[in-house]
Amino acid sequence: MLITAAQLPDGRRRDIRITDGSIAAVEQSLALREDEVLLDAAGRTLMPGAIDVHVHFREPGYEHKETFHSGSRAAAAGGVTTIVDQPNTDPPTISGSAFDEKAIRAAESLVDYGLNGGVTDAWEPATLLERPLFALGEVFMADSTGSMGIGDETFVAAVRRASEANIPVTVHAEDSEYFDPTALDGATGVGGDADAERWSRYRPPAAEIAAVERATSVAAKTDAQLHVAHTSTPEAVDHAAEAANVTCEVTPHHAFLSREDAAELGTFGRMNPPLRSESDRAAVFDRIVDGTVDMIATDHAPHTREEKQRSLTDAPSGVPGVETMVPLLLAAVRDGQLSLERVRDLVAATPAEVFGLSAKGRIEPGRDADLALYDLDRVTQIDGEQLHSTCSWTPFAGRDGVFPLATLVRGELVYVAPEANIEAPFDGSFGPAIGRNVRQ
Repeated sequence: MLITAAQLPDGRRRDIRITDGSIAAVEQSLALREDEVLLDAAGRTLMPGAIDVHVHFREPGYEHKETFHSGSRAAAAGGVTTIVDQPNTDPPTISGSAFDEKAIRAAESLVDYGLNGGVTDAWEPATLLERPLFALGEVFMADSTGSMGIGDETFVAAVRRASEANIPVTVHAEDSEYFDPTALDGATGVGGDADAERWSRYRPPAAEIAAVERATSVAAKTDAQLHVAHTSTPEAVDHAAEAANVTCEVTPHHAFLSREDAAELGTFGRMNPPLRSESDRAAVFDRIVDGTVDMIATDHAPHTREEKQRSLTDAPSGVPGVETMVPLLLAAVRDGQLSLERVRDLVAATPAEVFGLSAKGRIEPGRDADLALYDLDRVTQIDGEQLHSTCSWTPFAGRDGVFPLATLVRGELVYVAPEANIEAPFDGSFGPAIGRNVRQ
């Protein structure tokens, strides 16, 4: 394939030749060969495919919420070409055999993937750490969906084992000692009518800050590579940035939503960590802009509408986001809040560098041809019914998004928007499953 006249994130216009799944050349002008397919990208922006290092595709055990098939379609339709699935499934991914079962299901993925291994008091490190893990984690320092919270002793032992095996550790940093159950006293209403701000008071910023401090201390003592998931407070981001061998991610919902949105969202805005104050959100966004935050990852955690329409104390935590992450960030580019280069770094270049994906993350010769093509003037309002996750809802309904016209994984078209006017070698919007484990 030859992609011509594409605008790259740094503003250059280049032709890109793709051979055997890799980028073979990036030049000002390349001649079309007889055996090549042409993709004219004039007037359009070409981004490296995004790497979402934090998704919950729910297989096995919760297929009514999401599957690798449905979740990877949502990823591709959002310009995401690599996903990393978390272990809180049923059974949880805490043993070699559980990993093997999930790996069979992951073969249905349209995009490339990594599989994380989990930690509980009953985990089996001897077999699990022999598998091609992307990372150990999400290691839960407090209970969230899946009830995989662990105590300090298990946490320290797990981080030490991961360090010895040279495997990164992704941590869900909340300290339940700081939770305030009185915040939920008298909670009334269900679904969108619930007082979701109470959930934010129940799991306050101090719980996250204390847990990040604890996790980074353990990582320093064990010489572990630590990645802090879904940081939601400026203090936690700063602490991670100051620690050696520690990185952090921020989710789109913590970047673009705050407690001021809680009344409208109700239980559809319940997640862990919860929405923070508008001042905290703005401070975290400033750190996204200035480079203190390492990457954006979605914590894509879909639940059905019926599940989210329960009471505040009964509804599950989590929101979908894998399809809307890049579109929201590109809308922020249009609004002058971010640069294209910063978006590239947040969702592609830095995740690839931090997690050792040397073939991904940038548009350079020798890299995988994981690419997404955008028209930055094609702005649409986000509508959950038009998205591809099984849950068919989004906390970002009504917000602007810039969705891809086409997405390629290792040089193969896997998604083409219906209005893109791009010829695809398949019927409909999606190609066949071609995803593979990035650790093999």
